[in-house]
Amino acid sequence: MTNRNILHIDASARAGRSGTDARGSHTRRLSHRFVERWIGVRPGDTVTYRDVGREPPSPVSGEWIAAAFTPPERRTAAARERLEESDVLVAELIRADLIVIGAPMYNFGVPAQLKAWIDNVVRVGLTFGFDRSRESEPYWPMLAPGKRLVILTSRGDYGYDVGGRLEAMNLVEPGIAAPMGYLGLTEAHSVAIEYDEFADGRLAASIRDAEAGVDELVHRLVRDTQDALTPVYASA
Repeated sequence: MTNRNILHIDASARAGRSGTDARGSHTRRLSHRFVERWIGVRPGDTVTYRDVGREPPSPVSGEWIAAAFTPPERRTAAARERLEESDVLVAELIRADLIVIGAPMYNFGVPAQLKAWIDNVVRVGLTFGFDRSRESEPYWPMLAPGKRLVILTSRGDYGYDVGGRLEAMNLVEPGIAAPMGYLGLTEAHSVAIEYDEFADGRLAASIRDAEAGVDELVHRLVRDTQDALTPVYASA
C-alpha cells in the first residue's frame, strides 16, 4: 500500500472538542473524528497537524509581499527570513495528498487565523504561476493533481447549505475552496454542524448527522484512494 500524507488544520479559537471538553469546538470534534477514522483504516499514512487557531501564522505584510514577488535569486537575507514561515506552510501543503480543515463560521466567513494561512500558501512561483506575456491565461495552478480537500465547519444558525435560506451568506466553504482551487486543489468535500446558537435538540441532531457524514466521507475517500492506487494489469 502506498502511504499518503494528510495535512490536518484546525482553525477554531476554541480549545478542546465539543462532546469531550466544556465549551469545546465542533470543528475540532469533526476534524479529529475524520483523521482518527482515516488512520484507523490506513495506519501507514502520515499526519501533519497545524493548529492555526491557537498558533496563527503571521499575516501578510508589505515586506512579505515585496519578498514573495522578488525572484528567489535576488532576495536579501531579510527577505528570505520574512518568508521562512510561509515556506514551511507551503511545503506542508505541497507534500499533502489530503488536506483536512476544521473551519468554524465567524461572521459568515473563515476565521482570520485561517485566512492568514491561506494568504501564506498562495505563493507565486510555488503554488501558482504567473506570466504576463501569456495572452489567454497569465495565471496557472502549480499544485500536483490528485490532492483532495475536506472542509469541516460549524455554524450558529442554520440553512447555509445549497438551497438553504442563508446560502448566499455562507462564505466559509467558498472562501476556502476558491483559493485552493486557484492553486489546483479542485476536489473539495464538506460536512457541517448547524444550530450551535440554539443549543437544543436540533443541534444534537445536527451533530449526529455531521458525524455520520464524516464517517461516510472517510469510507468513500479511502475507497477511492485505494482504487486509485491499485495497479491495473492488462490481460496477457
